[in-house]
Amino acid sequence: MALLALVLLAGSSQGDDRQGGLLAFGSCLRQWQPQPVWRAVSALEPDAVILMGDNVYTDRGDYARQQEPARIAQAYRDLAQTTEWRAFVHDSALHDRQILATWDDHDYGVNDGGGDYPHKLAAKRAFLSFFQLEGTATGNADQPGVYRSERLSIDGLNIQVLLLDTRSFRSPLKKATVDTTCPHTRIVANTDREATLLGPEQWRWMENELRKPADLRLIVSSIQVLPTQHCYEKWANFPRERQRLFDLIKDTGATGVVLLSGDRHLGEISVLTSDAIGYPLYEVTASGLNSAMGPVDSPEPNALRASGTTVRVNHFGTLAIGGSDATLIRLQIRSEQGKLLEEISIPLATLTPSSAVH
Repeated sequence: MALLALVLLAGSSQGDDRQGGLLAFGSCLRQWQPQPVWRAVSALEPDAVILMGDNVYTDRGDYARQQEPARIAQAYRDLAQTTEWRAFVHDSALHDRQILATWDDHDYGVNDGGGDYPHKLAAKRAFLSFFQLEGTATGNADQPGVYRSERLSIDGLNIQVLLLDTRSFRSPLKKATVDTTCPHTRIVANTDREATLLGPEQWRWMENELRKPADLRLIVSSIQVLPTQHCYEKWANFPRERQRLFDLIKDTGATGVVLLSGDRHLGEISVLTSDAIGYPLYEVTASGLNSAMGPVDSPEPNALRASGTTVRVNHFGTLAIGGSDATLIRLQIRSEQGKLLEEISIPLATLTPSSAVH
């Protein structure tokens, strides 16, 4: 079925001096709080914007006291009426730019929600309506799942964007009944052979997509893929699924893969430099468009963190493509004012097995 991505509303486009292309991405937007971040995103005039989940909160504050599933659609209506969001989608500098989106738990409808959530089809209908989508890879609004593939052409690159759905088919989280290293969440690894994050249909779809040609592939997961040490939702809670993803990337020969994720209310760049996929696998987590966790007493452990620091202020991510050096992509995290906080430059040619050092 044809797919229409939400496009930032048309108008005359002012020029900018930026060379190359730019994607902006982020997650975790509390619709009742101020949203100054949109001004910074607009100022950069990105070629597309990717929303990675928790795009609204349907189960917090007053919404938690409203009836399901009506509160889900209400949350989207409330976001649509905010001054900052309306200004963003009507910005004349962003003529014909796409907004691509997937969801996480709070816009899905329930904290840590999975495949057993009874209102997931109503949540999907609200999602499709807000983002003006006519269908997804899984069919119409009466079938679960919002995963899909998009194509962008930026600065001469054929870019594949795979928007995963880590909610509609996910097996229940496994919780410990005795003391664990995560006493506040009690989440432990679910090693059951039948446990799944994506479900069989979504796995088959992703394999087919990864076999298609692309210069750069962005796999968008609402939850973190690489980090293993924190106590919250992550692919490592389903270690067989995490390994299956690595194996799939490697076995399909998919080159140019970069991971984007949200959920955590912090920003960081991680990298897996082992031979998991045959070349370095980077992940940019940008989580806290207006809801970053703020300062903490001790840093969160992440042995795969590339920069050694986390961003704890409101922020969004950008991926700069080409420009003065067409061989590089730049993974970036920016403050809600647009200030560059973290950046890693990667030669695109290194994201291929032939470039790996053995």
